[in-house]
Parts: sequence; C-alpha cells; structure tokens
Amino acid sequence: MSLADEIERLAALHERGVITADEFARAKARLLDTGGALVPGGDVAGASVVSGLRRVRTDRWLGGVCGGLSRLTAVESWVWRLAFALLFLFWGSGLLLYILLWIFVPEEA
Repeated sequence: MSLADEIERLAALHERGVITADEFARAKARLLDTGGALVPGGDVAGASVVSGLRRVRTDRWLGGVCGGLSRLTAVESWVWRLAFALLFLFWGSGLLLYILLWIFVPEEA
C-alpha cells in the first residue's frame, strides 16, 4: 500500500468518526515520518523489530543469538535455546537456523 493510500485510509477513518482529530494527526505525522505503511505496533512493516535484533555479549553460550532473541521478544533465553535444540532434532534445522542467525545478525556495540 502506498503512502497516499495509507493517508486516504486514515482520512476515511477520521471522517467516519472511528479516530479522533488528535489520533488522526498523530498517525499521519508518524506515517509521514516513517515514509511507509503503519502496522498495529507502530512499526514500519516490522523494520524496527528486525533492526533491533542484535547478538548480545553478556547472555551467550556460543554466538549470543538466543540472548539477542531474548531481549527482542521478552522470552527467557533458555526457552530460545530449548527451541533451537528441539529444532535440531528435526533434520538439523535448528543448527542451520542458529548458524545463519550467527552469521547475519550483527553483534551489539
């Protein structure tokens, strides 16, 4: 959906009384600041979620991937480690996914 379509959708919601003038102004400003489609969490198509993923230096066993996922999702890192271990039992997909994340996710500064 283009930026113009999103603004038209917001205007239609405002005209129908679904959102107030203040909510319309804030949503429009946020939309214009980000330059993209708004999603319910206020992210631009999930870009801030993906860009927030970093490998950590403090909560790590190997590469810090599970610790980074823990910070991003507010799920304990041991749960992520367990998930990767269980995925490893399914034809090694957990190991492959972990290695790919280790390679492509940058480490925190």
